[in-house]
Amino acid sequence: MRNNKILRKKYLFLPLCFFFLLLHICMISVYAGQENSTSGPELSAPSAVLMEAETGQFVYAKDKDTRRSPASVTKIMTLILIFDHLHAGDISLTDPVTTSAHAKSMGGSQVFLEEGEIQTVETLIKCIVIASGNDASVAMAEFISGSEQEFVAQMNLRADRLGMKNTHFIDCCGLTDSDEHYTTANDIAIMSRELIVKYPEILDYSSIWMETIIHETSQGIKEFGLTNTNRLIRTYPGCRGLKTGSTSKAGFCLSATAERNSLKLISVVMAAPDYKARLKDAAALLDYGFSRCSIYEDNTPESLPAIPVKRGLHRSAAVQYGKTFRYLSTDGTKITTVNKKYIHPASVNAPVKKGENAGEIIYFSGQKELGRIPVIYSESIRIRKYTDCLKDTLCTFWC
Repeated sequence: MRNNKILRKKYLFLPLCFFFLLLHICMISVYAGQENSTSGPELSAPSAVLMEAETGQFVYAKDKDTRRSPASVTKIMTLILIFDHLHAGDISLTDPVTTSAHAKSMGGSQVFLEEGEIQTVETLIKCIVIASGNDASVAMAEFISGSEQEFVAQMNLRADRLGMKNTHFIDCCGLTDSDEHYTTANDIAIMSRELIVKYPEILDYSSIWMETIIHETSQGIKEFGLTNTNRLIRTYPGCRGLKTGSTSKAGFCLSATAERNSLKLISVVMAAPDYKARLKDAAALLDYGFSRCSIYEDNTPESLPAIPVKRGLHRSAAVQYGKTFRYLSTDGTKITTVNKKYIHPASVNAPVKKGENAGEIIYFSGQKELGRIPVIYSESIRIRKYTDCLKDTLCTFWC
């Protein structure tokens, strides 16, 4: 009888142990899921990122490295190359560009350029940025590189230099439905940042809501209206660009940029189900960023003391900040009180070269280190020669 009681207790104990083990596993799974989930706005788009433009720091990411078709968002890289050549002096805004038969043949979004039609570089930039003209993109590609194929090769080289590891282009406008034309939300943010930070004048074009161009062909002269494909520039405060895109393969894509209180954000949405969803998602990301982020910039730093130079033509070398310090707070707190620590050598031996490292500035908020920036020499100091000493000696008696 006693053995039966022991046996019953044993069989009762085993299910209880099994139950508590399952409960423990479930608790661990729930906790792990909470740890691994991405907090942020609810989006309908499968891939999206939010980046702060000045620092390049990502604030939010959802499936950011999945390769997808970018549609006309491709044109951001096309515009980077155009402005590269403008700033290098290879082309100018007033240069005439002749439309080829190949450029005219582009379908999709276009501004209906005719073969042989001549437009200026600036007009074609407007056609690309405002109306997403595929024909205008190809016309500019051929003007710069001789052929679209060669221009696309340069696009891929530029993407590689920017670290866009999951990007490959096969055309300059994104019209293709080939699987070999792809990028990611992460890489779109990278090239968007390159365009607006390096060439901020692009925002003067991408913030235009409506514009008129003149077609002058053998058929006569007529006006053609351009309307911006990015409605956020009309509906979202602070939005000044940047580029939309949509095809049946890509879905609805958008790279939007907005600025408030010196905070510049880039919101990227890929493969949204419709154009309303991409606008809603992009705006939700921007709202999320502006509600949580603030940026501290050391825009008026105090001057730094010169560093003594031994055996130099001059006894000290002037120094300067290597760059402007910026810190992005993403937890909703605003950085107000910042302390700095200047680390530098007590003295250096000549020669000293302008631009060389001369130390660093460490920024603190309380006990928390926010970051560091280099300090560099702002002048060159050569070694003091015998003739210099002789000259100084003679000057003491005769000057």
